[in-house]
Amino acid sequence: MMDELDLGFDERERGDKGKHRRGRKRNGRSGGGRGKTIFALLLALVLLGGIGGGAFYGFDRIQNFLTTPDYDGAGTEEVTVQIPQGAFLADMAVVLYEADVVKSTKAFINAANDNSRSRNIQPGTYKLRKQMSGESALAAMLDPANRIVNGITIPEGRTAKNIFKLLSKHTDIPVKEFEAAAKDPEKLGVPDWWFKRTDGKKSKKSIEGFLFPDTYEIPPDATAETILKQMVDHFLTVTGQMEFADRVEKERGGISPYEALIVASLAQAEAGTKKDLGKVARVAYNRVYSGTFNCGCLEMDVTVNYYLEMTGQKTKTSAEMSRDELLDTNNPYSRKLRGMVPTPINNPGKEALEGAMAPPNGNWLFFVAIDKAGNSAFTKDYNEHLKNIDKAKEAGVL
Repeated sequence: MMDELDLGFDERERGDKGKHRRGRKRNGRSGGGRGKTIFALLLALVLLGGIGGGAFYGFDRIQNFLTTPDYDGAGTEEVTVQIPQGAFLADMAVVLYEADVVKSTKAFINAANDNSRSRNIQPGTYKLRKQMSGESALAAMLDPANRIVNGITIPEGRTAKNIFKLLSKHTDIPVKEFEAAAKDPEKLGVPDWWFKRTDGKKSKKSIEGFLFPDTYEIPPDATAETILKQMVDHFLTVTGQMEFADRVEKERGGISPYEALIVASLAQAEAGTKKDLGKVARVAYNRVYSGTFNCGCLEMDVTVNYYLEMTGQKTKTSAEMSRDELLDTNNPYSRKLRGMVPTPINNPGKEALEGAMAPPNGNWLFFVAIDKAGNSAFTKDYNEHLKNIDKAKEAGVL
């Protein structure tokens, strides 16, 4: 009976690291396990009450069951652990437990709860030891000397191709290895449902849009695949916390989360200031989905530039683009093709995602930057738009 009780405790200690996929809460659990444990404990007490002289031994076992399993001291052999972006203390505890750094998740959580500095623990790679007490593990993670710093910052709005070059330069892993790993986004952790569209266009599975821009700690033994998985996992965590997919499906009138991700990338590329991200997203929605824009197309030069970059050509300013380049309908990212483009055109940040998820209300169809600070003027009227273009020229923007 007591062996069964001990097993029940060990199983619970393993925890369950939940993933944000569609806005669900982290570490959601059923309450059934606790009820079963209490029942087993009461049953054990009843049995122990009937065995006389063995009661003291049984009480000692139950007391151990109620205490927190913890190692003593500063540990044994060295081990490296990776704390992912967005990890909560409970997630860290699971990582440490699975690496046998701590004897139970509770040992670390208790130590963290008793130390206000625990909130300062950063994501990244740590040199720790196996079989440390929860208090020793916490102290080691708070010591900067135990954190392996190998960080790289991925700016918002970079294309996957550009990100591969940045990562290659930082890690010496060849670009071709990142390109090979990126060919199968689902293998990197992107769920199949993310690629579903509701606009009738065929889905094209691409890693573009899912490499979340942020600062990452690169483990010493990282591969192209593990690095891209880390970035995808962070994207899923951030969008899950935002409830991006659920809110888009509920609030954007039948537009799929993937199409909204594309819009976020367009806003990231086109908006001159952060405050205009949502407005640019609204323009994209209005042009493609509202039925109020004559061609039902995007008419954004940034999609043409994306195609040029993806095909190994030099990107250009709008003024440098030829008429043939702007109007080429053989280009799947043509500004004149009806509907939304096949994929995102870069990897947008959180504010661009927020702008596409919940854009401000407005019937704007046109916008243009009117000063060198990047502020844009928005309008639904083409003649008003022409006047705004004149203002931009006067300000030396165009």
